Amino acid sequence: MPDATFSRRDILWAAGALSVSAAFAEPLAAAQLAVAGPEPTSWVDPTMPEITHRMIETNGIRLHVAEQGEGPLIILCHGFPECWYSWRHQLGALAKAGFRAVAPDLRGYGRSDRPEDVEKYTILHNIGDLVGLVDALDARQAVIAGHDIGAAIAWQTALLRPDRFRAVVALSPPFRSRAFGDSGPPTTLMPRTKDAVFYQLYFQTPEAEAALGGDLRRTFRSMFYSLSGDSPPPAGAGGFAAGMVPRNGDFLTNPVSLPSWVSEADIDIYVEEFTRSGFRGPLNWWRNIDHSWELMAAFSQAVVTVPALYIAGEHDMIVELFQPIIAKQSAMVPKLRPAVMLPGCGHWTQQERAPQVSTAMIDFLRTL
Repeated sequence: MPDATFSRRDILWAAGALSVSAAFAEPLAAAQLAVAGPEPTSWVDPTMPEITHRMIETNGIRLHVAEQGEGPLIILCHGFPECWYSWRHQLGALAKAGFRAVAPDLRGYGRSDRPEDVEKYTILHNIGDLVGLVDALDARQAVIAGHDIGAAIAWQTALLRPDRFRAVVALSPPFRSRAFGDSGPPTTLMPRTKDAVFYQLYFQTPEAEAALGGDLRRTFRSMFYSLSGDSPPPAGAGGFAAGMVPRNGDFLTNPVSLPSWVSEADIDIYVEEFTRSGFRGPLNWWRNIDHSWELMAAFSQAVVTVPALYIAGEHDMIVELFQPIIAKQSAMVPKLRPAVMLPGCGHWTQQERAPQVSTAMIDFLRTL
């Protein structure tokens, strides 16, 4: 089917006042958002004409993908709360280097389908989506890369299906057995005090959905700043010190200015995408942490057999939390290459240090 060209205004037109109001109200249910009408199946945004957008059927749902380049396939999985756009810099760099780069919106995000049932957001659902995506792209194999929860998914996808994913690149989270560790149900091990809870516990609550979705621009300005290498030391990092969030939910700051690596125009994109999707689907990942851990029981202590690259920012909160695991992960990933640790970089790895991340990925891919 030939590509059609749509501006963002064209694409959002059918949503009308419903989409606009969503940015200023509490998140709407997926069923309410769905009344906007059908999406186009293929389009090009004139602001980024080199990237092709498509809707692809996989694993019983439709995923939106952004695609650029020709050559060996690499799939790029975003983190929370992001979307395909977090890989905007790598799409072009990988395409120029001779690779076919495909960045999907994970289920629940952006233009991808948003199943109603909370139980439809386990790690096995995400892995199934990606296996089906490789099939839908008419490829035999792919390299998989991921950031944040996308890295957790990428690690486990490479573990379970080395026949379809020949290598893995992980940004921020290290490899962990069963995706969340072997010690016990993850939520039972997460810290909590009288005044604060671990962020993954907070993200499972209705209060998190309301707080994150209430003022989208403030949410993204706050999170990109507070978890970046540009933020103050942890005590001033908006309540995220050591991964803890105040029980009153007051953790969103509104910085006077943004770091140099993200612009107000970039924030516009994230606001647009989450106006469309809301936070319910994205937060359902966290609501399934224990269930996902249970589903991965058969793969406890299984070893990742494909070549792997780990990239992280030295100021990333995740690196602070999982330093002991990072130091030992090569025991579970025997083909792990030397880690790329980025000085001064925080959590938003591929956005904060786009040239360095792209170069490291391309150098790794060329050795496969």
